[in-house]
Amino acid sequence: MGKAAVGQPAPPFELPGTGGRAYRLSDFEDSGVILVFYPGDFTPVCSKQFCSYRDDGDRIEALGFPMVGISPQSVDSHERWAAANGLQVPLLSDEGKRVARAYRVLGPGGFVRRSVFLVDEDGIVRYRHVALFGLRYQDVSDLERAVTAVS
Repeated sequence: MGKAAVGQPAPPFELPGTGGRAYRLSDFEDSGVILVFYPGDFTPVCSKQFCSYRDDGDRIEALGFPMVGISPQSVDSHERWAAANGLQVPLLSDEGKRVARAYRVLGPGGFVRRSVFLVDEDGIVRYRHVALFGLRYQDVSDLERAVTAVS
């Protein structure tokens, strides 16, 4: 698998997700995708982050890139968290942290760092942000700036 560096091919993946389906990076060949790695369901900062994406769904849709969330919890946990918060973003289960490892977003102790990758329709990483500390997240304004910078 690749290094998930800007300008390099994004590591391919296939993960189970909400809605009873599997998701692959190749599913987004026509559109590109925003990959949002997050530490965990039902945590305060992750809930605030994904609820902000829910609340600004029109702005996210206007970016022209679908978004998916990826964390190490089970699909069942994702389904419960999405239902509790009215989340519409597909949430993918990376229980073995294989994809997080491929994208180099594992911190000390194996926790998943809060991270955002913008992958274009050719599968190339165009934007990468990996937080050193997980207390702040990339909000919709940050995502708009990232998309504008690579457009």
